Order: sequence, then C-alpha cells, then structure tokens
Amino acid sequence: MSAALAARTPVAPSRSAGLLQPTRSLTLVLAVVGGLLTDTAFPQRSWWPLAFVGVGLLVLALGRDSARWNALVAWLWGLAFFLPHIWWANAAVGVIPWLALSVAEAGIIAAGAAVWTWSRRARWWRHRPLLLGIGFALVWVVAEQVRQVWPFGGFPWGRLAFSQTDGPLLPFAAIAGAPAVSFATAFCAFLLAHLVTALARSGTATTRLRTAAPPAVMIVAVLAGGLLVPTPTAAESGSLRVAAVQGNVSEPGLGAFANAREVLNNHVDGTIALAEQEGSDALDVVLWPENSSDINPRADADAAALLDEAASAAGAPILFGTDSYGQDTDGEDARFNDMVLWIQGEGATFSYSKQIPAAFAEYIPIRDVARMFSPAVDLVRTDMAPGQEIAVVPVPVERLGRPVPLGTVICFEVAYDALIREAALGGAELLVVPTNNASFGYTAESEQQLAMSRLRAVEHGRATVQISTVGVSGVIAADGTVLERTELFTPATMTAELPLRTSLTVADRLGDWPIGVATVLVVLAFAVGVVTGRKPRAGA
Repeated sequence: MSAALAARTPVAPSRSAGLLQPTRSLTLVLAVVGGLLTDTAFPQRSWWPLAFVGVGLLVLALGRDSARWNALVAWLWGLAFFLPHIWWANAAVGVIPWLALSVAEAGIIAAGAAVWTWSRRARWWRHRPLLLGIGFALVWVVAEQVRQVWPFGGFPWGRLAFSQTDGPLLPFAAIAGAPAVSFATAFCAFLLAHLVTALARSGTATTRLRTAAPPAVMIVAVLAGGLLVPTPTAAESGSLRVAAVQGNVSEPGLGAFANAREVLNNHVDGTIALAEQEGSDALDVVLWPENSSDINPRADADAAALLDEAASAAGAPILFGTDSYGQDTDGEDARFNDMVLWIQGEGATFSYSKQIPAAFAEYIPIRDVARMFSPAVDLVRTDMAPGQEIAVVPVPVERLGRPVPLGTVICFEVAYDALIREAALGGAELLVVPTNNASFGYTAESEQQLAMSRLRAVEHGRATVQISTVGVSGVIAADGTVLERTELFTPATMTAELPLRTSLTVADRLGDWPIGVATVLVVLAFAVGVVTGRKPRAGA
C-alpha cells in the first residue's frame, strides 16, 4: 500500500491491542469528543451512560502502539474533560489556576495512557480482549489513586465513580468503594470499544455479530452484577431526628463572608424558624454547614449568645462550622477549619478540625511562585493547618440515652477515601458532609459534591446529610437515594428521621487492599510489557 493510500485509509486493525487504529487526526478528534462526552456523565447533566461512550472513545484513540503518541492523545482527552468539569475553579480563583489544575490532572491521565501502552505489549495478553479490558481498568483506577494523593495532597475530582450515582454500578461501592465503581465503568468502556471494533471490521454480518457478542454480553453482566449487590438501609441502633439549616449568603463569590455575623445570623434565624415549625423536643441534633458561623463563638461572647439562643429554641445540640486560630504541630501560627458541637448552657463540647485543607485555597504551597500566577493567593493570610483526629463527633442524644457518633468530613474531604473509612471504622453511625459552596456561584461544583456524598453513603452503608451554606444540600439514604435536596442560593431547611447503622460494609473491611493489589498488578504488567513487548513499529 502506498503512503498516500495509507494516509487516506480511515482505520486499520491495531496489531497491539485488537482495536481499530484511526488516522492521527481522527485519533485527536476522538480524544477531544470523548473527554467532552465523559464530562456530561457527571452532574449537573448526570447522563451516566456517556461515561462508557467517552472513555470508550479514548480506548479507540489509544489504538496505536506508541506510548508517547498515546500520552499526547490522553492528555488532550484529559483537557477536554477537566476544563469543563472543574470550570467552577475559574469561577472561584480565576483563569490561570483553573488552567493549571486542568493541565496537571490531564497530565496524570496521559501518564496512565503511557503505562497502559507499555503494559499491553506483554505477549501473553496482547490478543486477549477480556484480560486487556481488566488491565485497562486497573491502570485507570491506579491513575485515579495517584490523583487522589499527588500533588499537594491530591485532587480526586473527576473520578469515574462519581459519574455513576444514578446508574446500576453504584452498589459496587459497597464492595470496594470508589475504585470498584471506577473499575467497572472503565471496563465497560473498554468492552464497548471492542464491540464497536467488532462491528466495524470487514466480514459477513454473522461473523461481525458473533465477534461482538462476547463484549456485549459482558457489559450486560457487569451492569446486572451491580444491581445484585445488597445495599441495606434499615436501622440497626435506633434512629436520629436530624435538622439541617442552609442559611444562605447575600451574594455568591469570594465576598460572600464580607459582612461579619451575616452568615451566623442567617443560620440562627433559620434554626429558630425551624424550631417554631417543628415544635420543642422534636429534634436530636441540628446540622449547620462549614463556615456557618463567620465569627468563632468560642472567642466571641455575642456569637456565643446567638448559638445558645438557637440551641435553646431547637432543644438540641448544634453541630456547626467555624474557623479558629492556634499553632500547628511545628509551633507555627495557623488557622483551623473546625466543626464544633455546641450545647445550650455548656458551649463548645467537642471539635473536629479538617484533616486535608485544600491546597491553593485554604493554604498556599510555594506562595512566592503561586503569587506570580494569581494575586488571589494573598487573600489567604494565614495558612490552614491539618487536624490530627479522625472525623467522628459524639453527639449526646437524651432520647436514646447515649452519644451517637457522627462521621463529619468537611467539604472536599468527601472526595478522599481514607478519611471517611476511618470515620466508619471509628464508630460513625451516620455521615455528615458540611460544606461551603458560596465561592463557586451557580456552577456544577455543589452537585458534583452531592454525587460524592451519595457514593459514600453506599460505600459505608450509612445515611448521609450534605449541608451547605448556599446549597446544594441533601439528605441521602444508605443506598444512595436522595430523599430531599435544596436548590442553590436560597435559605432552606431539611428535617428527617434517619436510621443509625453500625455494621461495616465489605469496602470498610477491605480498606486499601483493593487499590494496593491493583497497583501491584499494574506495576507487574508494566514491567512485563517493557521486558517482553516488542518495540513500536516505525511511524506507528
């Protein structure tokens, strides 16, 4: 075949992965379209099947046998995905940080594609689509794990698992958490790409259908398998009468907390109005969001009086968010993001401090360098330090005659696997996700976070309440069903009697073992691919 004719040929079989091998230009188009489609699987659209299509297009785009080329292709896919997916970062901190974060996250996707390209060269699985699909899915979840921990503590946004909260794969979270759901999603995407390849190849219709049948059957089997995983919701240790107050702010954006005491007053007023509606002694605990008290009542008598007034009206303790100042473990001045339990007449009786402050938002790494890209870094005058205790707050409940441990992860902490698992293992019987989304305006950030809370509910078998200063807030059953939710930038309250659960899921018991095993398998596959794989063909 002449070079000119080869250039005009749209696809040809890839001898390395059994996939179609598009032309270079078509490969780039597939990558960009795939990234854009994958974003639509996440909230706000939540078209979850498009995660299979979007990642499947990436699989087709990675059909060539060049690790460098495939890294470039995957990087473009990553940019097409992350730029719209975390558009809220632009709304909160500006264009340059948004672009930098998107480029960095896409870079990890690109590295994963290079590892995948080398791994699949291993001779023993090169022509075994089922094993290749498992390998691709393993590489994907390991790359997501890298994004969860690196750099600067990691940024787990955009994990495939968070796109599947309305789909049949969600119950897999009870088996091995977010990695299991992401694995199943990536595996189905790979199978879909092979199905398309089988139907596109030359041959009789009968031959094409026969070749396409195994991946089609496997996709159906995986989707059906998710529906077979039990996700119990029944109470095991009584129930908790919960109220959640979304106080709202006067305007979206970074200036939402400029008027001192406004946010605190909003939550006090909302709590008093709720108490009048529900009646006395109707509640066991009132949940306020992160930063719901813009003045720390542990250091301000007027703020303390307002907390006492609200707690007295509700006839229940209030769990609320505020900041405090002190010293970190190195003795340096630091700020802490706290969730504080307040009991009328006693004041603050317990406090949990956020363990993973958000880099470049709550603390500024490499401040002098970061300042060159955005002067907004200087809005963070005192860096936030990490707390040292697990996210469990014991709430005394007189009706039950005992304290009820609540798992209280703050804001972005809901995206990190280990923190919430530690809370469940530490005795949490219900999960609370207090958050402050005022800086993100009307973007998808808050709904993306609600999807994460839904996955965590299933992963740990716990009813969950996400409560935001401005929305979206929601009450979630242990099977991930949203029982009640609020809208953005409106004052609102929610009440529910939620089951308390003590049993541990398989995901809780396995802990980090699944991702640890996946990492070992990927490293071994990569090593075998390097040692036994052939070199890329010239011009591939």
